[in-house]
Amino acid sequence: MALTTAACPLRSQIERDVREASLSVEGVSSVELVMGVLEPEAKAELMRKARSLAQARAPLTSIPNQTPVLMIASGKGGVGKSSITANLAVALAQLGHRVGVLDADIWGFSLARLLGVDGEVHASAGKMQPLEKRFAKGSVKLLSMGLLANEDDALLWRGLIVQKAVAQFIEDANWSHIDYLLIDTPPGTGDIAMTLARLLPQMGQLLVTTPAHAAQRVAQRAADFARKSNIRVLGVIENMSAMTCECGERHALFGEGGGRELSNELGVPLLAEIELGIEIGAGGDVGEPAVLHESTNGPFRQLAQRIVTEVAPPAGALGCSARMLDTLERAVQASS
Repeated sequence: MALTTAACPLRSQIERDVREASLSVEGVSSVELVMGVLEPEAKAELMRKARSLAQARAPLTSIPNQTPVLMIASGKGGVGKSSITANLAVALAQLGHRVGVLDADIWGFSLARLLGVDGEVHASAGKMQPLEKRFAKGSVKLLSMGLLANEDDALLWRGLIVQKAVAQFIEDANWSHIDYLLIDTPPGTGDIAMTLARLLPQMGQLLVTTPAHAAQRVAQRAADFARKSNIRVLGVIENMSAMTCECGERHALFGEGGGRELSNELGVPLLAEIELGIEIGAGGDVGEPAVLHESTNGPFRQLAQRIVTEVAPPAGALGCSARMLDTLERAVQASS
């Protein structure tokens, strides 16, 4: 018998069960049982099959089957995932979409403040009802621990409790009638990321990094987790690309090229290079995302447009062939 780890807590039970099952076979009078540990390659293949089976048996949710689910992820903290999630959600709403936003960072929740959403979460027909806020022609529906717990309280949750909380935000919440679901995740590849991968097999990953080489290498591990979990890596977003001062001079405070290098390594598009600006932080502090005051060709609006037209068109949008022809037509017009 090959175990996944030598310290398997079920080792004794497995030995007993295998011995009893073998001795129950007619003609078997004695059993010699040799216990070992799986080789790394065999263990990886076993885990891949287990994840695939779990995703195939994912529970039914109120999320429409064709709704794009976008996981905003990173390898490390401090790269601005939550700010990007908030501004992207509002930018999609400005395009007329109904956007669900799940703040899955159970310990570091911040989206309620960033989006300026306040109030109590109520249940109806046994489902939590996300709080909704209108933006231009669309709306944002938010569910976050920031709406259920005091903003200053530390949540001393670990393991199964955290996994159950995330599962409830998905299974026991009313996410119907949305065009997109954005999920802000904690950094790294822990319990929450694995729970989301199991519950939402249709999910795709948007990977956030800063230009620094160190951040880019850590983000590579988040992409490796996604692919091992059958999650599609849809693109890279480089945040804090540089800062342009009032005199017009551009300063690369955190280095250059990390996002481009990461996208090339992963074979996915670099979707946006978002500069460091005080309006992003200032807007988040007062619940007015910077995209609200952005021009039509601003970085967040351009990112939202690329999501809609190239990366994850909403359900009911033009078919693939029609989108290709539309893209080709716009390219020809731009070059003429």
